[in-house]
Amino acid sequence: MKIGIGNDHAAVAMKNEIKAYLEELGHEVVDFGISKEESCDYPVYGEAVGRAVVSGQVECGVLICGTGVGISIAANKVPGVRAAVCSDTTTARLVKEHNNANIIAFGARIVGIEVAKDIVKTYLDAEFQGGRHEKRIAMIHDIENKR
Repeated sequence: MKIGIGNDHAAVAMKNEIKAYLEELGHEVVDFGISKEESCDYPVYGEAVGRAVVSGQVECGVLICGTGVGISIAANKVPGVRAAVCSDTTTARLVKEHNNANIIAFGARIVGIEVAKDIVKTYLDAEFQGGRHEKRIAMIHDIENKR
């Protein structure tokens, strides 16, 4: 799978570890993040990964900032993105199964690296369940189209 990854200055070290982990799992990773720990603007990286997912350049995305919240909000401004913040594996599984999230996000200041790896693996292993959830995804797209 081809996965986009993005981060801000708070998550450089974690991004590098998650990127390596994804590559160990056999995935191709496209890095849209920053490599320096100098202050930067997380919306830039959230948007970049969001646009890559929606355009099909990558199949899904992983975003990391201090909390995962700001960068996911930025990504969610891109029509077609369903980015979800996950701080545990149950949430990671459910956002794929129920919401068909195409990006997950988490915080380098919130979860440790082993939990982050578990979150990523759980998300990637989960599958969208469809059925009753498809109607809700369509409703989300309808909201986007009201802009």
